[in-house]
Amino acid sequence: MNLSPKQIVMELNKHIIGQDEAKKAVAIALRNRYRRAQLSPDLREEITPKNIIMKGPTGVGKTEIARRLAKLVKAPFVKVEATKYTEVGYVGKDVEGMVRDLVECAYRLVKDEKAEEVRVKATTAAEKKMVDILAEVKKGDRGDTAREVFEKNLLESLRKGTFDDLVIETNVRDIPQTMELMPGGSAINLGSIFGEMLPPKYKKRKLTVKEAMQLFIAEESDKLIDEDAVKAEALSRAENDGIIFIDEIDKIAGKESASGVDVSREGVQRDILPIVEGTTVMTKYGAVKTDYMLFIAAGAFHVSRVEDLIPELQGRFPVSVELHSLTKDDFVQILTNTEHSLTQQYAVLLGVDNIDLKFTPDAIEAIAEISEEINLTSEDIGARRLHTVMEYLLEDISFNAGGDYPTVCVEINRAYVEEHLKNMTSDRNLKKYVL
Repeated sequence: MNLSPKQIVMELNKHIIGQDEAKKAVAIALRNRYRRAQLSPDLREEITPKNIIMKGPTGVGKTEIARRLAKLVKAPFVKVEATKYTEVGYVGKDVEGMVRDLVECAYRLVKDEKAEEVRVKATTAAEKKMVDILAEVKKGDRGDTAREVFEKNLLESLRKGTFDDLVIETNVRDIPQTMELMPGGSAINLGSIFGEMLPPKYKKRKLTVKEAMQLFIAEESDKLIDEDAVKAEALSRAENDGIIFIDEIDKIAGKESASGVDVSREGVQRDILPIVEGTTVMTKYGAVKTDYMLFIAAGAFHVSRVEDLIPELQGRFPVSVELHSLTKDDFVQILTNTEHSLTQQYAVLLGVDNIDLKFTPDAIEAIAEISEEINLTSEDIGARRLHTVMEYLLEDISFNAGGDYPTVCVEINRAYVEEHLKNMTSDRNLKKYVL
């Protein structure tokens, strides 16, 4: 998808309100990837992504911007927390794990795409396999019907979903469970490591026809997909399109000190540095280079500053953008102008129990006002505050809904909001005077 930076920002605006500076930075970074791909190989080798560091309070859209960006272009994406990594000698995860996770994500993306390409052939083969099983199960119903006609009728019934809930016993591939070799380490699937050397194992299971069909389609897809081509494509995608989002990087900012929690912070930064600078990491799918991956770091930076990171790491994040706290107008926009907004989500949820929920404009404004003021007088948790406010607001309606009642129209107006959130607002007003 070759979107221009303006088009990328327009797509992000559907889900994230405000933060134009951050959106602009990630849009340019994404477009530069497309521009780089059009260059000659020798020039392409010289151009590396300009990594981004975002600073701003929690809940203002840092992670969401990166996640939506990756989803927009179907790029491999992983989110990791810097606090989970510690230098050698301290309990924590290996920093190379983030790259392995990215390659795993890329592998699943490519595998799903290839499976979709062969889905028609795989479904046909799975249907044939299922018809053979059903023919054995239903042989008593055949009577004088010719086998070909009988199987054709079974196939038609199968496609209509007639047999979806029928329980059958069949052989399915036994997939070994993942296991953690070391505490805090990545989970390892031994079956995937040794699977190519050992023949697949099967075990008998009782399943509904619908469940069995999904397994059969997956098995037939695996037979049609070139596994080596998937691995090669996954490595290429991870190297050239991968996005790694490192959250809470402010928690590892700080200079080396003799004791206390700071003792490992600079060590963690130095461990992350080679990954961001560009190195080769071994994965179960092969070696992958991190030179052309896009790294987006984020943190609140309330106590520490970006300048507290070691100079080498700062140099690898040349683009710095600041995200701002959400205002009342931002909350109004979030509740009304985003795709699948919170008000729409609650409306469809309660619609299941025949509640026709409607919000008046003054109710939206009151919810936004309360959310902004609570963020100002207590901990600023950004847009997540709306979840708390909405749960309190609709608690009575959610609790009393359900059962075989006729459709009831419920209108939420300012008076309703103020009445049901008066406990929250009284606490809020008292906090204004607490020093």
